Amino acid sequence: MKKMLLTVAGFDPSGGAGLILDLQVFRSLGFQGTAVITSLTSQNIQKVFDFKPLSASFVLSQYKILKKDFSWEGMKIGLLGSKFLFPAIREILEDQAGRPRVIDPVFRSSSGTWFLEPSLIPSFLKTISGRATIITPNLPEASLMTGLKIKSLEDMERAARIIYEKTGVPSLIKGGHRPGRIFDFLYTGKKGRFFESQRLPIRVHGTGCLLSAALVAYLVRYKDLEKACALALRFTRRAIKKAFIPRKGRAIFSLIK
Repeated sequence: MKKMLLTVAGFDPSGGAGLILDLQVFRSLGFQGTAVITSLTSQNIQKVFDFKPLSASFVLSQYKILKKDFSWEGMKIGLLGSKFLFPAIREILEDQAGRPRVIDPVFRSSSGTWFLEPSLIPSFLKTISGRATIITPNLPEASLMTGLKIKSLEDMERAARIIYEKTGVPSLIKGGHRPGRIFDFLYTGKKGRFFESQRLPIRVHGTGCLLSAALVAYLVRYKDLEKACALALRFTRRAIKKAFIPRKGRAIFSLIK
């Protein structure tokens, strides 16, 4: 019997991100996936045109109905899109305590649409505080969470420590927005480690979703944060190399064998 994973995330009709991609990642890594939808979006690979958060009661209804049939080994939280979902997310995270819980903070789309305004980020951090295994912000998201302008590797280390001080949650800060070679920084609350890699010459839609989905799968499989991060980053690079470019926009991931 396959182990089950849960994604609580938004719907991207392009299939290049959000829960559609999460489910593909889960299956490609040998897990069966289920999904709770938090927000609907009108978007393609180039731009988000509109989005509609679902109600907290409907999000919780999906979760509770699924729980009647399934139990999960781990879960991830992606796009929320509304402060009114915070209580529902807190309840789900608390209900899944003791299992790997990965938070992929989605505050703003790459095309500029705000899903959570900066003023709501302190409440978001309070919602996940002490209730997650790891959070995976990129540099702009880490800046919004800490108030730092992150330009150097030292800034990344400082930001990770501030995130841990605010939430008690380890973080993997993704360094792809810095020029040159890529440095991603894991901080467990006790120690830190940089993962260095060569930048690939392709921009792909949904890398944050793919990484966080792979991370929860590897956490379930190996139960080791550092090893899971290393494997999820390697998985992401391999997937980027296999991505394909449609008629317009950025590349998107294909199903990984």
